[in-house]
Amino acid sequence: MSGPVHLAALSATPLSVATVDPFVIATGQARATRSVLVQVQLKRGGKTADGLGEGSCLPPVTREDQPQALEAVLRSRSTLVGSMWDDTARMGQDLDAILAHWPVARSAVEVAILDAWAKLDGQPLYQWLGGPKVTPVLETDITLPILPVARMLELARQWWGKGFRSFKVKVGKSLREDLLVLRALVREYPDMRLRLDGNAGQSPEDALTIIRELYASHAFLECYEQPCAALGDCARVVKDLEVPVVLDESVKHVSELKVALTHGAATGVNLKIAKSGGLLEALAIGRAAALAGISVMVGGMLETRLGMSAATHLAAALGGVDFCDLDTAWLLETDPFLGGYEADGPRYTLHPTPGLGVRLKGAAAR
Repeated sequence: MSGPVHLAALSATPLSVATVDPFVIATGQARATRSVLVQVQLKRGGKTADGLGEGSCLPPVTREDQPQALEAVLRSRSTLVGSMWDDTARMGQDLDAILAHWPVARSAVEVAILDAWAKLDGQPLYQWLGGPKVTPVLETDITLPILPVARMLELARQWWGKGFRSFKVKVGKSLREDLLVLRALVREYPDMRLRLDGNAGQSPEDALTIIRELYASHAFLECYEQPCAALGDCARVVKDLEVPVVLDESVKHVSELKVALTHGAATGVNLKIAKSGGLLEALAIGRAAALAGISVMVGGMLETRLGMSAATHLAAALGGVDFCDLDTAWLLETDPFLGGYEADGPRYTLHPTPGLGVRLKGAAAR
């Protein structure tokens, strides 16, 4: 970073892209992304760079929905435009002063600014954030939302044929149907690596029933993402069957990670830019988790290629992580963006271009 940057322009629009199938989880569902697209322009000296950021809403997981997030960004524009920053700490303080109560909105603005700032410095964002000089190849899972059992099996066959081997299976609507689909998956794909996700919507009894069933069938269970809402219930799952439990909804900030570890409620944490109000807080959680010796997952809400590229840069800035859940762009009917990463099935390689390396289709790069 050489010299202060000046925020010259900021705009925001809704970003709604339909999903191929309903994105159903234990606590809600969506038929399209409910994101906010933020575009900024930063200046330094005679140089100018544009930045893009996506903030994804997924109520009730996120505090705000798309209309509230969009309004918050637009309301912040008159205060933020014209700001100058020497470092990201000062930038973060200014964003907190205006958008602290709107984490999705804040995350979109922050990512757009970081994208442009890294471009001004001529570095890929993950390197600008202190990541390795050599881009790690990251392997993502693919998500099976809660759908009729036959459709979930059809999707599993489709993704298996494209090279995916780690499957995040959403559970928590019906224990009976959860068991039916898991039995069928294990029977058809005994080598499938399973990551279950209860989205904080299960009882510990139901989660333990599923785990016992999978252990009895010798399934490859990599982790169980936030089965229960209460930390004490998650701690029970960790203790009773020693299953790796990755917290998501309960950990949005570094302070919450410390509380969760005190309760013995987690062996890992899922980093999400939107829930933490920005990439920098998610990065801080990841570094704290590494120091604590627990596993790290990087995921998202329901984002396009833009949001998934930011999450991929987050994972790369950490030097790689234990679990990548960077798949939601695969679940959409269309892709309004270019760049960011190259995908060879589940394997992602980041573009070596400055910033996020993402641009809107039909837009000139700058």
